[in-house]
Order: sequence, then structure tokens, then C-alpha cells
Amino acid sequence: MQHKPEILETRLIAKSRLFGIEEMKIRFSNGAERTYERLRTPPIAAVMMVPLLDDDTVVLIREYGAGLEEYQLTLPKGALDDGEDWREAADRELREEAGYGAGRLTLLKRMTLSPGYMGHQIRAVLAEDLFPATLPGDEPEPLEVLTWRLSELDALIQREDMTEARVIAALYMARDIVRNRQQG
Repeated sequence: MQHKPEILETRLIAKSRLFGIEEMKIRFSNGAERTYERLRTPPIAAVMMVPLLDDDTVVLIREYGAGLEEYQLTLPKGALDDGEDWREAADRELREEAGYGAGRLTLLKRMTLSPGYMGHQIRAVLAEDLFPATLPGDEPEPLEVLTWRLSELDALIQREDMTEARVIAALYMARDIVRNRQQG
């Protein structure tokens, strides 16, 4: 079994308003040393909800993605506020972004993005027993809320405005949970 590499040194080499870049000097168990760069892990966790109106209807939002410079179909998501539990954050973000509260929240999976150079984590959450409920959000413009059938998930994934891998993975996980539940 491999032993975890030893981190010899970590230092901040660049910083913006939103991101920090760290340089890490690492020694592996075989003695090899390397220097890596990584995005500094934000101190806040995040949640992403798969809101189901029923076993075949998922609630999506259309939101501007500055990284792609275009609007994308996505799931409601956001950061946990200081001291907030993931369940509280999931329900709050769902109300802010999609206009629904959830009677039942189930953790699907903790997910990462590009763990080779960043430590950001998000919890994918199945949100069920939805009811209309809103909270003011922090988005710069109103988000478009729409629905899609999980039974037509393959068609959704083919759309040009559905590209975020963690959203796609969460949708497939939710679809499989619903199918397994229906099969007994």
C-alpha cells in the first residue's frame, strides 16, 4: 500500500479577489520530490440539489456561467453560510434559486472538482417532497426555473447548454435512485 506523500512546504504565490494559487513541495514515499501548483481550497463547503417534483420531474435553473460566457442549464447550488449545516444550506439555496422548499433531503455523494489541483468539494443532495417557498437570493438577475423529465435525461445531456459534469453525475444518480425505488 502506498503511503501518502509528505508535504514539505506550501506557500501562496498569487492571489486575486476570488482565488489563491499555492505552490506545494511534496516528497513521495519512494523519495521523489515534485513541486505542484494548486488553487487554494476555499474554506467554505457547497451543496447542489437535485429537486424532484415527482419521481420523473426534476427542477432546473438557467444561470449565466461567466467561465463559459454563456447561459447554462444547471441545478440549484451554493455555499454554506458560516456555521450552517448542509441540510439548512440545501433548503435555503433551493428556496433562493428555484422557489421551493424540501420536506426531505438525502445526501447522494460528496463530489470534488479536479482533485489534482484543487480541493473544492460539494455535496450532491436529493431534494424531495417539494413545496413552493422563496427566499431572496444573491443572484444579479432572476433565474429562470424550468422542469425536465428524468425519463428523458439522455436528451437533456445532449443539449449544448448542459455541460457541467457534476450536475450530469448528480442527475444520473438521482434517476437511478428513483428507478431502484420503483422496482422495489
